[in-house]
Amino acid sequence: MIAFEDWLQLTEAGLYCAPGGFHIDPSRPVDRAVITHGHSDHARPGHGAVLATPETVKVMQARLGEDSAGRFQPQPLNDPLTHGDVTIRLHPAGHILGSAQIELTYRGQRAVVSGDYKRTPDPTCALFELVPCDLFVTEATFGLPVFRHEPDWREIGRLLASVQAFPERTHLIGCYGLGKCQRLLALLRRAGYDRPIYLHGALKSMTDLYIACGQSFGELVLVSEAGRGLAGEIVLCPPSALKDRWSRRLADPVTAFASGWMRVRGRARQRGVELPLVISDHADWPQLIETIAETGAEEVWVTHGREEALVYQLGRMGKRARALALLGREDEEAED
Repeated sequence: MIAFEDWLQLTEAGLYCAPGGFHIDPSRPVDRAVITHGHSDHARPGHGAVLATPETVKVMQARLGEDSAGRFQPQPLNDPLTHGDVTIRLHPAGHILGSAQIELTYRGQRAVVSGDYKRTPDPTCALFELVPCDLFVTEATFGLPVFRHEPDWREIGRLLASVQAFPERTHLIGCYGLGKCQRLLALLRRAGYDRPIYLHGALKSMTDLYIACGQSFGELVLVSEAGRGLAGEIVLCPPSALKDRWSRRLADPVTAFASGWMRVRGRARQRGVELPLVISDHADWPQLIETIAETGAEEVWVTHGREEALVYQLGRMGKRARALALLGREDEEAED
């Protein structure tokens, strides 16, 4: 039995599958890349060829440009593809639209590179699929025991209760434009909120892409087309716009921010957030531990976050665990 390090190697560009001749989520341009999802810390321009789910291809082309790779190869979920001596399958990761785990089979060994993932059902993307494997490469964005995300329906309930309590104020919610914005829209509609929802212009393009892929969010209105005030309404904007001059047009806004980082009250205070909403598109600590155990993997590589704490916990569980210091994965608040 060969060691995983003999065919999955850490290079300056990131994780490299030597017998297949491709990188996974490389941090710099490479000849061949397999991309887990469209967030900017995983999907970058300049690759010769890109393999990804059809939705991730659309996201990359919309965000980075139609010619951001030499060639795009859309690969449906669960369809096997052989490249070199490696069989590749993409499985749902439950993170955002099109997000996938990369299953690699080589000489009887099965490795799964999870990318970013969550186990919580999300109406805007396919549910995470557990894939038994020998090696599991996991993120650790929220890899500390303190991080235990609230049920998303409960956080939406808190938001709607605040809207009802303060009808004279606008509720301004900071959220990332790819994934979080659209999930909030879907959750609000699922909770029975049927009023128009107002969007900052920067959130329009990705929301339009979700709609083109079959999502339905009810009536959406750009703030720029709605005038000033908007008392009693819900407005979504990028986090960077929460304290921008743009927000001064709104009626005494209640500032909210939807992120797993809102579990840390100090971060909410630092951002001046009045209504922190603990809604994350990543696995929390219990989900990380549960997922790793359920894969059956005896070896675990940890990246993108609180690596040391998770490696320590996995050692106590009898797993062979190591941290991968992948370049370009150090931004702890990257598009949660």
